[in-house]
Amino acid sequence: MRAITVPLLRAVFVALALFGASLGEARALDAADARHLLARTGFGATAEGAAELALLTRAQAVDKILGNARTTATTPGPAWLNDGKPAFPALGKLNAEERAAQQKLTNEHVQQIKAWWYDEMLATPSPFTERMTLFWHNHFTSSLRKTRSPVLHYRQNALLRRESLGSFATLLREVSRDPVMLDYLDNRLNRWERPNENFARELLELFTLGEGHYSEQDIKNAARAFTGWTTTPDRARFLENVRIHDPDSKTFLGRTGRFDGDDILKLILQQPRTAEFITEKLWREFISPTPDAKEVQRLAAVFRDWNYEIKPLMKAMLNSDAFWAQKNRGELIKSPVEFLVGTVRFFENTPVDGDSLARYSRRLGQDIFDPPNVKGWPGHTAWISTDTLLAREQFLQRLLRGDRLGPAQQMMAGNQRRLPSLPAATDESMAGPKGAAIEADLRALLLAKAPVNPPAANAPARARLAALFLDPVYQLK
Repeated sequence: MRAITVPLLRAVFVALALFGASLGEARALDAADARHLLARTGFGATAEGAAELALLTRAQAVDKILGNARTTATTPGPAWLNDGKPAFPALGKLNAEERAAQQKLTNEHVQQIKAWWYDEMLATPSPFTERMTLFWHNHFTSSLRKTRSPVLHYRQNALLRRESLGSFATLLREVSRDPVMLDYLDNRLNRWERPNENFARELLELFTLGEGHYSEQDIKNAARAFTGWTTTPDRARFLENVRIHDPDSKTFLGRTGRFDGDDILKLILQQPRTAEFITEKLWREFISPTPDAKEVQRLAAVFRDWNYEIKPLMKAMLNSDAFWAQKNRGELIKSPVEFLVGTVRFFENTPVDGDSLARYSRRLGQDIFDPPNVKGWPGHTAWISTDTLLAREQFLQRLLRGDRLGPAQQMMAGNQRRLPSLPAATDESMAGPKGAAIEADLRALLLAKAPVNPPAANAPARARLAALFLDPVYQLK
């Protein structure tokens, strides 16, 4: 989390102003470019984040962000992850009192694993990694409400992070074998004499091809192929049980054979539509709500040419004209996670912990590890309602005032520490051209478009700065 100091802001934007002069090239990043790239690939721009991109071209800045991407978390998980206890306690062997105690403990662990991920998003030196992990979390959905195993969801989260910019083919195969997914979509119960189609249906509809690119018979035969993909008796590990697998011939996407689950995944990856479907979804996440069909075809070809490696696709997407186009800036709405984490990261040493943000994010409509259904969070305009917009404004108001954000107001239970307000800014320091320049610098970091309600020039200094956070445009990226 970075300081917002007037000298730092001034130094940053002086450097940004020198981009073109230093390189003599129009394509060098300016302040708006830096904000745009950091907002789309992380949780928003900070002064130091913008400074790190100073003097770089767009392509160099994209390379820097991709090159710094991590594959592991930096924040240690809760100690109980390694206590050796089973992922699923045997509640049936407990009496009523013991069962209630165990369920209470599980609920505590559920909240702690959510808090852990927020702590990681706040602290990570690679925000793009966490953004990509969050994207795949909403793509390959599963829910703690159903599976009730924080240990296994932690492991799944590590898988999503490890392959977030790696191989989609590997990610698809590993997620299909993941105990959380096998439980969530009922493939754990999929057997020869009683095929369960839940996983096969979502695999085709939501994970790879999209509606209209397969038949009901394809779903049925894919389900038969995945019979026997189950878990060990403790439900903690993948098990391929040949005794309950259907070995007979199946026809899937026009091909016939004695297919098993791996065969189905390979056939899916052979379909050009798979690369297009994933590219469209990434487009909606990083560029605009409406994919450009021609550009999607071009980027999907890159994806296929690189054998479903995600990083080359993202490099091509982030370097595309569409990504940098002015018409696409400020066209996406920040998710609750982006809004909360980005705002807190903007301030230096802000004492808001992951537990507080996890609770507040639930109020805003994004309860991580617990998406609403198998389709995940729809995103974009669905993030904003009368209630959630008011809650976002309340969060900002209290942050800017330095109010306590605690359970007395039923907002951020568990956090009783005071937050720092905006850095010291007096009417005298913000007067004249120098103050106007500082305000413009901060606006360039925070807002994707011109503010809807620009502060009056004669308003008090702190009110002018706070108005930028409270402007509706702050909700856009």
